[in-house]
Amino acid sequence: MGIVLAVLLTAGVAAAVVAGRDSGETGTATKTVRMVIGSEKAEFFADPDVVEALAAKGYTVEAETSGSWAMEGMDLAGYDLAFPSSRAPAAELAEKHGVRGILPRPFYSPLVVVSRRGAAEVLAANGLAELDGKNPGTLRMDAYLDAAGRDRTWQQLKGAEEYGELTGTLYISSTDPKTSNSGALYLAAASYVANGGKVVANDAEVGRTAPLLRKLVGVQGAQQSSTDAAFRDFVSGAGNPLVLVYESQVATLLDEQQNADDLAVLYPDTTVNSDHTVVPLTENGRKIAELLGSDPALRKLAVRHGFRPQGDVAEFAAAAVGRTAYLKQRLTGVRQAPVPTSAVLHELALRAHGQGGNSSR
Repeated sequence: MGIVLAVLLTAGVAAAVVAGRDSGETGTATKTVRMVIGSEKAEFFADPDVVEALAAKGYTVEAETSGSWAMEGMDLAGYDLAFPSSRAPAAELAEKHGVRGILPRPFYSPLVVVSRRGAAEVLAANGLAELDGKNPGTLRMDAYLDAAGRDRTWQQLKGAEEYGELTGTLYISSTDPKTSNSGALYLAAASYVANGGKVVANDAEVGRTAPLLRKLVGVQGAQQSSTDAAFRDFVSGAGNPLVLVYESQVATLLDEQQNADDLAVLYPDTTVNSDHTVVPLTENGRKIAELLGSDPALRKLAVRHGFRPQGDVAEFAAAAVGRTAYLKQRLTGVRQAPVPTSAVLHELALRAHGQGGNSSR
């Protein structure tokens, strides 16, 4: 019976496609594109409206998720594109797979720290953050890194005694920098601040910043491999009070309106934007990348999911109206730290885990 039903369903789908073509209807997907993506883009590609918009251009997308740096170890035979969350892992993939030319970057996301309102107010009362109530807050990276370097606990912060969940060492939960883009960019921003506002570029600077980075990572214990898992833990009320995520994940949460009343969003005053970068492995993969950057419907949907399109700040600013207590319309007051080379970034990730130390640059 199961086999008979499967045959009937398959025949029904085929008949619907043929009927659509015969009637002149548009939007029937004719090409299947396989991709591996960062987990923060999973909900975007699963959105029925995105599926419909791609189908209207003749494509069906099959997407699976992976940590951005972990993609380097995957066998990508049979895939049309890889879509990590920043340029550094994309450049590594492009070199490995012989992809030439400029890699498309259809949209980007700032990294933010999410917390409960009480935790954010405690940080502000102790000079580690700034809040004004009507807008997203600001995390003072120099003050936070100083506190982390001195192993400060929540109990040492005035006002923390009012919140039973604020106990233990003060730290931001991040993903594993050896496999995940957001965790690696967290180290890039932290090392930039710790290096006196200068990008880490040599062994001496790696060695000088490594002890702090090891504290930032070591205090966390086992780290998640994706921001999606870390963010879902936060939404469920589990885990650490401070979690590093993508701004786009906050936008999705606001759409779902889950636990938004107690949500505080802190933009680090020094950060690294995550340029979501496509590595086209086939011609169909390149066409999908072009559509994501140029098609008005797909750009609008990307904005709805909290991604900032390249080249037009007005699109996101307009979409953020009504959400300005959580999202910055424009990234004013946020300093962008340069990203170290891939070799240095890999070394920083190893040092943060207490490994490495034998490379030469």
